[in-house]
Amino acid sequence: MRVVRVGLIGLGEVSQLMHLPILADHRHLFEIAGVYDVSPSLTAYCSARYPGAKTYETAEALVSAPDIDAVFILTPDQTHSFYLAMALKAKKHVFLEKPACLTLGEIDAVAPLADATDRLLFVAYMRRYSPSFLRAKAMMPAESDVRYVRVRDIICEGPFFIRQTRNIFYPTDLDQAFLAESRAQTTALLKQVVGEDAPADLMRAYQVLTGLSSHSLSAMRELIGLPKRVIAAHHKCNGESIVALFDYGHFTAIYEAMIDNVARFDARIEVLSDRRQLRVSYDTPYIRNLPTALEVIDSTDTETETRTFGPDYTDPFALELRAFHDHLVNGTKPKTTLSDSRQDLALMAEIVGRLRESSGL
Repeated sequence: MRVVRVGLIGLGEVSQLMHLPILADHRHLFEIAGVYDVSPSLTAYCSARYPGAKTYETAEALVSAPDIDAVFILTPDQTHSFYLAMALKAKKHVFLEKPACLTLGEIDAVAPLADATDRLLFVAYMRRYSPSFLRAKAMMPAESDVRYVRVRDIICEGPFFIRQTRNIFYPTDLDQAFLAESRAQTTALLKQVVGEDAPADLMRAYQVLTGLSSHSLSAMRELIGLPKRVIAAHHKCNGESIVALFDYGHFTAIYEAMIDNVARFDARIEVLSDRRQLRVSYDTPYIRNLPTALEVIDSTDTETETRTFGPDYTDPFALELRAFHDHLVNGTKPKTTLSDSRQDLALMAEIVGRLRESSGL
């Protein structure tokens, strides 16, 4: 089996919690050949923790290194398009954390490079590689039989879980001017979507959509396609509570998101038809190997059968890495491409339009 030599750009929480340890677990498939972060102390820490991982002083040096086959872009969202263009120009295979970019303008600007390359570009939507999700897809009722779809993310964010389970290295050597510039860059990109007149809560709502919600909206698309339109959407709680209603012609779908401080992670997709109900459930990704599960209820005129598949403890992050490796070595195209990811951004932009309307903007 070919061992793919990878270089990681961005070594924050997600890298330390998921990608680095899972790559190390898959040493028969991957070698961590290089690491880079804007924090020199963080780069040094991760290099020491994973012997054999060379430290690079710049991202340019890492992507141009001839002994690195693939680049993992695990940086903050507002930097994705910059590093993606850099890696594609260097003729590297790319593993890109979601969202691919923050705006349609960014994704459209880098699309010609993606279209022209013969290298793999894989956008990381790990929920779509979960065994429970894939089984649900195989058991979906006919599209004409679907009556209603519910999608939800009612969650507590990562810090509660991280504090109790992992010891993350948080650097203190980042220049304050750099951090201020990064925040300004993020604000400018967000305003391209939400509008220059958008209040802070609408900007936060869009960040929730591109962060948390992108998993569920992307999975929803794979199961039932894109909606004909977004009927309505509204947000509360400083942008951390969102409800959106979608028109699928003969049925509707609803998405709800809320971030609070109750320590639970309630993420699920439910598909209801006249005789079958499917429910895929996910737990927090901040603790590795928590299970996913699928519940299927089938009814006839006289009886009902409830089946549970799982729990399945295979980490979806591991499964997407295996899928990335398989596509790379076999030269095949993944389902989570840049053009696929663009559909999420277009849908989120439409949701923002409805959020503006319901806010009187």
